[in-house]
Amino acid sequence: MKTVFFREALREAMVEEMRRDERVFLMGEEVAQYNGAYKVSQGMLDEFGARRVIDTPIAELGFAGIGVGAAMNGLRPIIEFMTFNFSLVAIDQVVNSAAKMLEMSGGQLPMPIVFRGPTGSAGMLAAQHSNSFDNWYANCAGLKVIVPSNAADAKGLLKSAIRDDDPVVFMESEQMYGDKGEIPEGEYIIPIGVADIKRAGTDVTIVSFGKIMKVALAAAAELQKENISAEVIDLRTIRPIDYATVINSVKKTNRLVILEEAWPLGSIATEVAFKVQKDAFDYLDAPVLRVTSADVPLPYAPNLIEAALPNVPKLVKAVKEVMYVAK
Repeated sequence: MKTVFFREALREAMVEEMRRDERVFLMGEEVAQYNGAYKVSQGMLDEFGARRVIDTPIAELGFAGIGVGAAMNGLRPIIEFMTFNFSLVAIDQVVNSAAKMLEMSGGQLPMPIVFRGPTGSAGMLAAQHSNSFDNWYANCAGLKVIVPSNAADAKGLLKSAIRDDDPVVFMESEQMYGDKGEIPEGEYIIPIGVADIKRAGTDVTIVSFGKIMKVALAAAAELQKENISAEVIDLRTIRPIDYATVINSVKKTNRLVILEEAWPLGSIATEVAFKVQKDAFDYLDAPVLRVTSADVPLPYAPNLIEAALPNVPKLVKAVKEVMYVAK
């Protein structure tokens, strides 16, 4: 194992796949000369040149469309959005072109393209730069959606995404690029659609994904101090969702709390709750609870951000509620 920054794990994945396959290229705002807005693509222009690491104008619809056309013609683009908040300008290309092309062409046009960049809140960036669009894209048939929570998963899953013949939306976090984590030495990939049990437990199942997994694990540590054993599952991929891992855990713990940064309506938490009540209802000893962001645009003021976003006390309170020990 070796220790790297989250941004370095992403870079290693892209560099290794670009060395492996000359059809892979990176395109987006500031990815080349500036070495990436978050320095994820540091040094890649020097190694691969301007034909494979391509700076674009501030025109997400345009360069996303170019990526779709390139994928239709046999290349394997990685399209970087500086933030998925800006991807809304390009959502027509992602949803109406990339996601639907294989079916609309009767299987003649695969779409091996990765759309990647940061999602969710990132400090005091206010309402227009703080949205979690994970569940939006997961709602679209034809896409695969990955939201890693740590460096090792990020590298292994990004390599799988680049090799996949379907369009993949790969969502990161600005607040994680500077995180350090251990990754395996050498070549490895992680299959898309397989959840990971980050912490084993017996009393309650906590399901989450992405950077807010930090909250899930911190809450589990707090709960353990009160002899509440929480099993923490990282979905990693939210389309497709690994329902089996969640349901098997609930059959053991009999309780479920789902933690998600997005707004509550139409969330991944809602979908997982439905699936568990459908397939594991008789195993539940308490109603399924969700801990999500408040149903408001994210504020700017730090105290209001704290009030709006999920955190450890909110999750601990929800777990105690399903354990029937809430005060």
